[in-house]
Amino acid sequence: MRTRLLPLLIVLMAAVLLALGVPLAVSVAGGQQQKVVVDRIDDTARFAALAQFVTLASGTDESASASKDERLLTLERELDSYHDVYDIRAGVFSTRGTPLASAPRSLRLPQEGEVREAYAEALLSRRSHDPRQVWPWQRSRLVVASPVIRDGDVVAVVVTDSPTGPMRSRILHGWLVIGAGEVAAMLLAIGAALRLTGWVLKPVRVLDITTHAIASGRLKSRVAVASGPPELRRLAGAFNEMADNVEDVLEQQRAFVADASHQLRNPLAALLLRIELLAYELPEGNEEIASVQSEGKRLAQVLDDLLDLALAEHTEADLRVTDIGALTAERVAAWAPTAEAKGVRLVGDCPATTAWADPVTLSSALDAVIDNAVKFTPEGESVEVTVAADGETSTVVVADHGPGLTDEELTRVGDRFWRSGRHQNIKGSGLGLSITRTLLAAGGGSLSCDHHEPNGLKVTVSVPRSRPTA
Repeated sequence: MRTRLLPLLIVLMAAVLLALGVPLAVSVAGGQQQKVVVDRIDDTARFAALAQFVTLASGTDESASASKDERLLTLERELDSYHDVYDIRAGVFSTRGTPLASAPRSLRLPQEGEVREAYAEALLSRRSHDPRQVWPWQRSRLVVASPVIRDGDVVAVVVTDSPTGPMRSRILHGWLVIGAGEVAAMLLAIGAALRLTGWVLKPVRVLDITTHAIASGRLKSRVAVASGPPELRRLAGAFNEMADNVEDVLEQQRAFVADASHQLRNPLAALLLRIELLAYELPEGNEEIASVQSEGKRLAQVLDDLLDLALAEHTEADLRVTDIGALTAERVAAWAPTAEAKGVRLVGDCPATTAWADPVTLSSALDAVIDNAVKFTPEGESVEVTVAADGETSTVVVADHGPGLTDEELTRVGDRFWRSGRHQNIKGSGLGLSITRTLLAAGGGSLSCDHHEPNGLKVTVSVPRSRPTA
């Protein structure tokens, strides 16, 4: 959930920072250019004031050879100094476009372009409009033109043509500062998002882990309610109350099954004894009394298995490093006489390998699995018991050559009291594999069933090679 929520928050924060940073960058660029434009307007106004009273020696005839008066010389010196210091081209042009004074001396009005447009605007008795915004990647120039007005008439135009390199450098520097601030703000926002998502989702993660633990059979697991938003703390408290209630109900159920099976054993034993006594009064070989005795013994077996199941659900595994190969070889040797009496060959391949297991629990599990394999294997066939190990688990595989199970029946193996309809006449209560699976799960082990080709059933008992976590 955190990997899905965190990118969403980062994208939203990036969008907010861009929404703030882009207008700020545009504002910085506009402010820098406006500052330059205002300076050029002041400069053109000063030059216009100097050029206002500049006259030609011959009066108004501009084509005649004119001698420059003192004011014209002063204007030229100012323009030359301005160009030398600031590298800005400037000139004063008559209403016909001829230069009255300029720096450099070769400056002339072009026939078209920004300079000509600014000059034409100034002839209309108004300052030229503000230049278009110059961006750091553009190599354009700033042109500002102001009219020289005397007695209400435009007598000349002052034009300045400025390079934009320094201004673009200042804009780029301002953008770099903004970018550094955006990056710093983004890093702070990511750090805050990590803390926020961690604070919000930690109770959810703990709740998920605890739920999985309870679903795996560790009913004592609970959620810590000390951190997180108030709503999640209330949810954790409610979850703990629910887990307590579920544990109480299951404990009562286990206690009821254990008590019921224990209390029924004495009356059932007495009943079986009376049936045995009654059998002595009846003719030998009576089928009805034999059937009653068989059902009574089956009922006693069911009660014993119910008690074992109730105890298995409540028993904690005594885990220790165990030689799985030696333990399996011992169980194979113990069941060999039973298999031989039934005409079944019991073969074991049990190399030495260690794993973490409860020896008593694993022995009981192997007894149940081998018992089933021998019980359902027809005479003349074999049962193979194989021990193997990989990096994480050790396995004991018990494969028989009996009738096996269908795909649908495989999904129900291990259900309580379930037995295949084809095996109802074979002795059993349907609880053996349920007890085995419960005992193995308490120690981190597992039991699985699969087809054994060409026919039969393959049961795999797995135990961890490393110590299971609590």
